[in-house]
Amino acid sequence: MDISIILVNYNTKKITADCIKSVIKFTKSVNYETILIDNGSSDGSLRYFNELNYPLKVVKNKYNLGFAKANNQGIKNAQGRYFLLLNSDTELNSNVIGEMVKWMDNHSKVGIASCRLRNADGSEQGTGGYFPTLIRVFSWMTIQDFPLVDKIIKPFHPIHRKYFNLGKDFYNKKRELDWVTGAFFLVRKSVINEIGYFDENYFMYTEEVDLCYRAKQNGWQVFYLPRWDIKHYGGASGKSWSFVVPEYKGIKLFYKKYYPLWQFPIMRIILKIGALGRIILFSILSGKEAAKTYVEAFRVA
Repeated sequence: MDISIILVNYNTKKITADCIKSVIKFTKSVNYETILIDNGSSDGSLRYFNELNYPLKVVKNKYNLGFAKANNQGIKNAQGRYFLLLNSDTELNSNVIGEMVKWMDNHSKVGIASCRLRNADGSEQGTGGYFPTLIRVFSWMTIQDFPLVDKIIKPFHPIHRKYFNLGKDFYNKKRELDWVTGAFFLVRKSVINEIGYFDENYFMYTEEVDLCYRAKQNGWQVFYLPRWDIKHYGGASGKSWSFVVPEYKGIKLFYKKYYPLWQFPIMRIILKIGALGRIILFSILSGKEAAKTYVEAFRVA
């Protein structure tokens, strides 16, 4: 088996079905299996997929176990030389999987890779970045919106700016990054065998940063490959702020694991400064939902 494609479904049966349909339609030149982890869906997902009769290996959970634990379940049930963690709200439009497997076969030092992500309208979507050192977290929380900052301080999250055209330049080039986003996360089985699974203390967000960190510590490269692209609908709405608090919690856990103890309180202060600024800004620009989210982020920082 060349590759095991792992998807996590949680009450998104139609979106997930469209993703699987695109995998079946476009994936060529590789032997693959598709593993679906259902995280305790209550929308009739399991019956729905059974009626569609797609070639799936299904793992059923009673509860929503989170992204890291669910993907670990998929990996443990996988037979491929490569594992592809693919978000259920993505859609393929070419043989990106088959061609990237071939690219990985020709680049033996690359342990993890991802492709370009696009929003539903075809516009650029950020993916990946550099490990969150203090200066990078400070930039992310305070000054990163200013032009040229990303060129001076390697960004934790590179920003794609519609008006300044800086993020577009960043994502147009093949490059080695510290980490790539879990929406399309292609990893060698040998990497997992060497460094272990996702840390299940991360419920959602930052778990891919953690796994990439361990891979790079063991000498593997992580690459972003814009030659191939997929659509990722989740990043297009801009209305859901559910990622903010889990990401704050994830950064804290990452710091506890990998950075000197003296840095942890400084990082927390920086996160609180960033949250406070966003409470004020988003109260004016983005409404109550965003502001309330950052109130909670300030509390957990």
